[in-house]
Amino acid sequence: MTETITHFIDGARTPDAGGRHQPVTNPATGAQTGTVALASAAETARAVASAREAQRDWAAKTPLARARVMFNYKALIERHRDEIAALISRQHGKLLADARGEVTRGLEVVEFACGAPHLLKGEYSPQVGTDVDSFSMRQPLGVCAGLTPFNFPAMVPMWMFPVALVCGNTFVLKPSERDPAAPMFLAELMMEAGAPAGVLNVVNGDKEAVDALLTHPEVQAVSFVGSTPVAEYVYSQGSAHGKRVQALGGAKNHAVVMPDADMEQAADALLGGAYGSAGERCMSVSAVVAVGEAGDRFMETFAPKVRNLRVGPYDDPDADMGPLITAEHLAKVRNYVDIGVQEGAELVVDGRDLRLQGYESGNFLGGCLFDRVTADMRIYQEEIFGPVLSVLRADSFEAALALVNGHPYGNGTAIFTRDGDAARAYSSRVQAGMVGVNVPIPVPMAFHSFGGWKRSAFGDHGAHGPEGVHFYTKLKTVTQRWPSGVREGAKFVMPTMG
Repeated sequence: MTETITHFIDGARTPDAGGRHQPVTNPATGAQTGTVALASAAETARAVASAREAQRDWAAKTPLARARVMFNYKALIERHRDEIAALISRQHGKLLADARGEVTRGLEVVEFACGAPHLLKGEYSPQVGTDVDSFSMRQPLGVCAGLTPFNFPAMVPMWMFPVALVCGNTFVLKPSERDPAAPMFLAELMMEAGAPAGVLNVVNGDKEAVDALLTHPEVQAVSFVGSTPVAEYVYSQGSAHGKRVQALGGAKNHAVVMPDADMEQAADALLGGAYGSAGERCMSVSAVVAVGEAGDRFMETFAPKVRNLRVGPYDDPDADMGPLITAEHLAKVRNYVDIGVQEGAELVVDGRDLRLQGYESGNFLGGCLFDRVTADMRIYQEEIFGPVLSVLRADSFEAALALVNGHPYGNGTAIFTRDGDAARAYSSRVQAGMVGVNVPIPVPMAFHSFGGWKRSAFGDHGAHGPEGVHFYTKLKTVTQRWPSGVREGAKFVMPTMG
């Protein structure tokens, strides 16, 4: 028997309307484990209507009351952490330990959102003019929507809706149709935490649901995480329909390895940074730029580690990484490896022939490592989103920096060095939104903000943290004077204070 996952609207799972469906599979076996309903425009509009109906009363609650719901939600996620992780792993394929880490990083944003009374404080300036005071306030937008990717079915939604909700908005989430179980469970937990029906809705679907949200007049803001072509589409369509949009796109995250780096430490860090979650992370390291004599030393240290990667199903406690999400994505990543060979890159470790006994139909690919990749190759220019790492050689720090800055993506980057001057110069001059110094995946904590540069992000605001609060609120400034009994008559010049 397979489960049919529908939608979560107005506080409850909806019955199956018998419309369009898509299979949900176990990436380790390739077997179908369920089906997911694909929402029509009408069903999506129902979710928006539910959110619109709930928004006025929800916004009227005090920030403290909304924060208390989020405190309850935090406790429920902590209680169900392993259950959420299992839902993620069974449909995405990532290891259970990795899925627990995903839940923790999402939970950090929930913890941040518990500070709603502090986050929503305005500014006050008394006596800006004679008997005139001025103050600002941040107010909710209304109905907000989130379009989230398959690779983090719990974390990325939790980067969005907790902040939106504590700011007084309501939310319609459209998660990936490839692994929809975890987002549905997160919505149910929000109701258990005390949020009124309609405050958080989930519609599962494809482009029809996406377009319905991008064009619906009641949706005021859209948050997106996914590939750059889709991010650009979401940004252009949402903006054209008068919405505030933050659209985070693809990546080609570089790590620069300097000759003075601790090579063993750098190799271990980059092994996890490149191959964790089978490379299906927007912050995975997919290009290493080795400077000068660091190139040969890095490869001598790193290549054996890649050959020894242990690949297995999500519940294998000894595995280092699991399968890719679908057979189609596996074929796409394998094709990139074929292209790299054809382009003349040196395939030092070839994971294409990996076969796991008992999992012959699974979407497994071993770690692949290219050396002497050049900037004109497709495997360098394009996002592969799999366990494939390209190593480039640069003669100097300046040449390495030019490579990184010349790439169209600018999501995250890292430098491995003992030299503080090199680290400081790199952090200052590199064209990327997030920088690590001897840290391979520099994802900011929830009280900072996440976001890339160049074609890795569209829109002015990053995700979560202070940027998230600013994205999900509008600023209003009030200038007030109370009657004093003095009558000055009408004035017809530009008002000034002083």
